[in-house]
Amino acid sequence: MAQFVTLLGSLRKASFNGGIARALPALAPEGVKIVPLGSVGVFPLYDADVQAQGFPPAVTAMGEAIRAADGVIIVSPEYNYSIPGGLKNAIDWLSRLTEQPFKAKPILIQSASPGALGGARMQYQLRQCFVFLDARVFNTPEVMVGGAMAKFDKETGDLADQGTKDFIGKQLAAFAAFARA
Repeated sequence: MAQFVTLLGSLRKASFNGGIARALPALAPEGVKIVPLGSVGVFPLYDADVQAQGFPPAVTAMGEAIRAADGVIIVSPEYNYSIPGGLKNAIDWLSRLTEQPFKAKPILIQSASPGALGGARMQYQLRQCFVFLDARVFNTPEVMVGGAMAKFDKETGDLADQGTKDFIGKQLAAFAAFARA
C-alpha cells in the first residue's frame, strides 16, 4: 500500500483548501492511503540562529513523516499571487534538515480559490521551489479549483461538487502511477 501525506498551506479553519485536503482520503485510488501532516502554523519563523540551537520538534517530526511517505500532496491557497507565508516557512525549515526530505520525492500540488484561476500563480511559484529541492513534481492533470465558493458545502466546508471530486480522483490515480514509476 502506498502512503501519501498531505501538507496544507492554509491555517484558516474553514479553508477551501482544507476542505480539499479532508476529502482526499475518500477520493484516493485503491491501494493508496492519504494522511495529513501537522499544521505549518506551529513552525516558528525560520531563523538560522534558532536552527543553530537545534531543529524544533515539529520540523523534525514532519521531515520524518515526509521521508517515510511515498509522496507529498500540497494543498494550498494563493496569497497575493504567491505562496502563503506559513507554507513557504515550513518548506524553508524542512529543506534545512540533514536529510532534506523533498529530494527525489514525488510532489502533487492542488489549490482552490474563490477567483477564476484557482491558485494557479501559487502553484507555478511553488514548483520553482521544488526545482531547487530536487523533488519530482507531478505535472498533469493539474487541480486548480476556481470559483470555490460554489463547490463547497456552506455549513460544513466539505467539498460538495461531484465533478471536482471526480477530477481530483483521476489526478490522484495518475499521481499514484507517477509515484510508483
